[in-house]
Amino acid sequence: QVQVVESGGGLVQAGGSLRLSCAASGRTYSISSMAWFRQAPGRERAIVTAIGWIYGSTYYADSAKGRFTISRDNAKNTVYLQMNSLKPEDTAVYYCAAAGHGGPMGRSETYDYWGQGTQVTVSS
Repeated sequence: QVQVVESGGGLVQAGGSLRLSCAASGRTYSISSMAWFRQAPGRERAIVTAIGWIYGSTYYADSAKGRFTISRDNAKNTVYLQMNSLKPEDTAVYYCAAAGHGGPMGRSETYDYWGQGTQVTVSS
């Protein structure tokens, strides 16, 4: 089992920045990739970005390209999401997820372990 815990959400004005963190614990040696998803009110959960745990390959949703950056610190078992130029439409609950096996990084079905989520609110 792997546990993941998000932190760093909050309220920010449009154009501002936030950095989310996700700390993994437990059987972290089994992690193949980690990702950030988000779910806005009335919408389905959607991929934001993902990173391969060993080689650091990345995947970005179109909405995240150019504004968001995912990174990892393997020594700390932590993945980060740097969000810049935030827009009101980025308002959502952001979830961290970890995969214990291979699979398409952009698909929620790939991920076995999920955090409780952290709220990000961008005011206009």
